[in-house]
Amino acid sequence: MDEVTGEMGDAGTGYPLAWRFSVEVAKAWEQALFDAPTPNTRRIALRSAIMMGPGRGGVLSILLNLVRLGLGGSAGPGTQFVSWIHETDLVRAIEFLTAQPGLEGCVNVSAPNPIGNRDFMQALRQAYGIQCGLPAARWMLEIAAFFHRTETELLLKSRRVLPRRLLDAGFEFTFPQ
Repeated sequence: MDEVTGEMGDAGTGYPLAWRFSVEVAKAWEQALFDAPTPNTRRIALRSAIMMGPGRGGVLSILLNLVRLGLGGSAGPGTQFVSWIHETDLVRAIEFLTAQPGLEGCVNVSAPNPIGNRDFMQALRQAYGIQCGLPAARWMLEIAAFFHRTETELLLKSRRVLPRRLLDAGFEFTFPQ
């Protein structure tokens, strides 16, 4: 999904209520941004994918800990897409957008090559020289999400986001894959 042809999430009945909640919150944030009475102000709603960076405490460090413990298999079915962005590209994209006075509105900030969860976890295991990882069933993810104070939607809902507006404006990713 890109900013033009895609719809932000699917707030329809195809997903559980908890999964529709995040879509509705994001839509409300964007609506508030664009409705704010700030004349002569360019507005860009960043639709950021999950940021991956080497720092401690982030999503990547949590996933790498799972890999090290032998628990780095696929989450749920493993067929869902993971949209992500490297922290360096996130900062570069914000700097790029700041320097582009003609760009405003919604902009997807994600790497241009989303990857399936199963392939993503396999790549992490290969990077650490670990052959296999136990997959996590949905009920296991529910327990882990509770302790991490997050939602399983972030792991199980497929997100195949493309940064069409960034690419069309000439942004080049340092980490496209």
